[in-house]
Amino acid sequence: MVIINSFEEYKSFLGIQIGASQWHKINQQQIDKFAEATLDFQWIHCDEAKAKNEGPFGSTIAHGYLTLSLIPYLWKQIADIQNVKMEVNYGIEKFKFNKPVLVDDEVQLRAKLIAISDLRGITKVVIEANLDIKGQTKTAYTGNVIFLYHFK
Repeated sequence: MVIINSFEEYKSFLGIQIGASQWHKINQQQIDKFAEATLDFQWIHCDEAKAKNEGPFGSTIAHGYLTLSLIPYLWKQIADIQNVKMEVNYGIEKFKFNKPVLVDDEVQLRAKLIAISDLRGITKVVIEANLDIKGQTKTAYTGNVIFLYHFK
């Protein structure tokens, strides 16, 4: 994990990978809880028997937005942004789901700083986020997340 205390420290990572999170296993319980929270009970996510016998992947798969919702949790394993008054999730751009995450797959977030700017004292960063699936060459998704930091 890297520790970043200021705009200048953040800027030193421009154009390079900041780091990668630990591996996180997606289990059926997590998929089911997400389905309950979002009322998205499609059989490809929740019906293990049907997904195994009739589905194209041989098992249930995680909701795309479940994997997307892991970004804050996994990002905190990569970078500890300190000395801030406030952090704002500002947006997401150019996200593409490339490969489904199957139940019991392990995923890992890789983060690269692709842009940083000082907006009158507010640091705006654009992080390229790639979600790797253990043992796979194709990522689950790729896209950009944007954060605003109000450093003290």
